[in-house]
Amino acid sequence: MRVSIARALITEPRVLLMDEPFGALNEITRSKLNDDLLSLWSQKRLTIVFVTHNIYEAVYLSNRVIVMAARPGRVVADIPIEAPYPRTEEFRTSSLYNKYCREVARWLAEAIK
Repeated sequence: MRVSIARALITEPRVLLMDEPFGALNEITRSKLNDDLLSLWSQKRLTIVFVTHNIYEAVYLSNRVIVMAARPGRVVADIPIEAPYPRTEEFRTSSLYNKYCREVARWLAEAIK
């Protein structure tokens, strides 16, 4: 994954599109790469569009989570994540993180009705 990200960054893009890049990884590696990605974002200040089916990853990484529904594909929620950066392990165990995860899960459940 790190090589793929490095390959994408070599052209110095302003926008980085990532579609389920960590989906096949174990939780420990995924968590480390989430932190690496936030560090990269902080240093480069580029826009990252990150597609994931993992609610916890979406909330941890994002300053905005877009929840979509299928058939027809449409936006059902646009949730700002108003938590400070840098995000740490402390954030992952906070009540604020839990609140955002519950809100995203609620909208996701609504989207599949």
